[in-house]
Amino acid sequence: MKRYANTALLYAILAMAGGVFYREFTKFNGFTAKTTLSVVHTHYFLLGMVFFLLILVLEKAFSFTGAKTGRVLALYHVGLNLTAVMLVARGVPQVLGTSLSAGMNAAISGIAGIGHILLGVSLILMLLQIKRSVTK
Repeated sequence: MKRYANTALLYAILAMAGGVFYREFTKFNGFTAKTTLSVVHTHYFLLGMVFFLLILVLEKAFSFTGAKTGRVLALYHVGLNLTAVMLVARGVPQVLGTSLSAGMNAAISGIAGIGHILLGVSLILMLLQIKRSVTK
């Protein structure tokens, strides 16, 4: 359970860093329009910190952690961080006014989509693991 608390803390720090980067980077560049940098903060807070705090509470209540939990959570980490990196990769050129080629635009969207798919699959696998421990 200590690992879940430490992970929640790490994602809270990443969320704060993402928020500060968004605010300062857009301010420094005089950018006032919408950018995907604005959602890095919320992705890390909700899908990172809040998720692992909920997992901590559920582990305390149901002791669901099993042999597969580590692999599922590794998949979750990869999905979340891949998504966040692609949000930054899309947002920085938006702020700088850099035009992306069609291929680069598609690549960023595709990789972000893979990150979201990994998040979704790992979330379902975690919920199934929790469900199995609750119904025992």
